[in-house]
Amino acid sequence: MLGILGGGQLAQMMAQAARPLGISCIVVDPNPDACAASDAELWVHAYDDESALHRLAERCDAVTFEFENVPASSVELLSGEVGIFPSAESLRVSSNRIVEKQFFESTGVAVGPYLEVRSPEDLSRAITELGLPGVLKSCSGGYDGKGQLVLRNDAHLSQATEWVHTGRWIYEAFVAFDRELSIIACRSREGEIQTYTLAENTHERGMLVRSEAPADVSESVETQARRAARKIAERLGYVGVFAIEFFDVGGTLLANEMAPRVHNTGHWTIEGAQTSQFENHVRAVMGLPLGPTGVIGHSVMLNLIGRMPEAIFLGDEPDAALHDYGKTERRGRKIGHVTVTAPDRSKCLCRADRIMDRLWNELPE
Repeated sequence: MLGILGGGQLAQMMAQAARPLGISCIVVDPNPDACAASDAELWVHAYDDESALHRLAERCDAVTFEFENVPASSVELLSGEVGIFPSAESLRVSSNRIVEKQFFESTGVAVGPYLEVRSPEDLSRAITELGLPGVLKSCSGGYDGKGQLVLRNDAHLSQATEWVHTGRWIYEAFVAFDRELSIIACRSREGEIQTYTLAENTHERGMLVRSEAPADVSESVETQARRAARKIAERLGYVGVFAIEFFDVGGTLLANEMAPRVHNTGHWTIEGAQTSQFENHVRAVMGLPLGPTGVIGHSVMLNLIGRMPEAIFLGDEPDAALHDYGKTERRGRKIGHVTVTAPDRSKCLCRADRIMDRLWNELPE
């Protein structure tokens, strides 16, 4: 039995991948409508409900989490009673953007210019040193563009100054990148590491809308990403799947963020790789051998945001898979994705572009 903290679509796809391995899942989520209930036993509890966590440890052979905003205290409590992967240290590093940047630097993984901000004076100093445009981000929490503000000129300073009166923030200089890339990697309990091919990603208003794999990159870029993933996994003693997002600047990779979990930019692996990221995560945390990560042709993943298309949407499209998370439609909410596959890149991109032309994505303002 596998326990999962969080009951969203990532937990749902983990549970779907676990079933053919003969593994059942329990998900803990405060939302009684959590979509993972379609494929797992749902316990409706707060993530820091100690009684529920003790019972989860008793029922499960291992526990994992689907997103990094679960309390570190809950992970630490469970770690004394059952194997929980990734570790509390992995969660600590990745859940604070300043700590994360410092960790990257300490492992020899390059990052873009940044400064910590705790006051309006710090913000003014950061803008003076790093210039405009830049991005102000909350050090913890926030995803899909939430908790972030792009500063392009002095007109944006008023709102930014209001934000930094509370909490810790990070100001990042804009990086003139050629493209955004990500690598999905997995490390087993025994230290075996498998990496997937790089994906090229497109974001709009801070939200991922498209991933293409394999990315059209040089061997040098692939090598940089794989080395960074290996350094990070070994330094943390990591167990499970994780993602690193990079900026490609003229063939040099700068790490942007790490996610200690299965990741949206790896959804293409369900149809496009020999073993999906979800199956390999289950395999890793349950102590099973990892599966091969080779690609099957070419893939493009398209997020469905806000509204689900009609049932006939993909009726005439070959090799296109629709994943409906079963979520209520709402502007700015990821409610599903489509993966398009083909034997070669040209055919795949043509099919993906046809589908993209029919899609509407209701992004947050």
